[in-house]
Amino acid sequence: MLINEKNGKKDSSIKKIRVIIVLCVINVLLLISYFLLTHFAIKNVIVDGNKHYSAKEIQSMIMTGYLGDNSLYLSLKYKNKEIVGIPFIETMDVVVQSNDTIKITVYEKALAGYVEYLGRYMYFDNEGVIVEAAKVTTKGIPQVTGLDFDHVVLYEKLPVENQEVFQYILTITKLLNKYDVICDKIQFDANYNVMLGYGGIKVDVGALENLDEKIMQLPKILPSLAGEKGVLDLQNYSSDKKTTSFEREK
Repeated sequence: MLINEKNGKKDSSIKKIRVIIVLCVINVLLLISYFLLTHFAIKNVIVDGNKHYSAKEIQSMIMTGYLGDNSLYLSLKYKNKEIVGIPFIETMDVVVQSNDTIKITVYEKALAGYVEYLGRYMYFDNEGVIVEAAKVTTKGIPQVTGLDFDHVVLYEKLPVENQEVFQYILTITKLLNKYDVICDKIQFDANYNVMLGYGGIKVDVGALENLDEKIMQLPKILPSLAGEKGVLDLQNYSSDKKTTSFEREK
């Protein structure tokens, strides 16, 4: 009987020790978890390169799931990995700058403009390849009108007769960006003369000759026409012949 009692006490002591060890391990794990959750909690997010999406929208794409606001988790999740498959975005890089700060760098697709087709806005790049189909327009990307096509296929070139028109669009948009006068519409006529749209103001650029000199005038002229409606005629403007006129809409 004495032997059984001693064995019973020994077994009980072993069980208590095991319970204590398990509780200690659990406490250590809880402390580690608390440290990881609090020390690496993201407080600052830097978003760079985004135009189509707001910084909050970009954050919601990246910081997903239960640990989406933890920099250590994100550093492991996105280590050597680019984020792809998001409309209008080529890739995104996530860099953890410190325990509470991450930087998201957005590389958007190079969009030259869009055409409207069957109720959708078909965005194309500088080579005329349709890269996105959207239900809403994007600020800062002009609508291009006056192009003739009978179908549109995603990831293929817009089937227009004169493929050089995409080089024309690229030249125009580069100059508009250069002088910070992005328009909302680029209109071509049958001879590829150009009309730019700025809300109620239309800018008749005409032929693409002296295009730099013409667009250079827009930052000086457009502010004075705020709230007006009509056509600004720059067709004959050049460095030698500084001719401009504005005809108000009646």
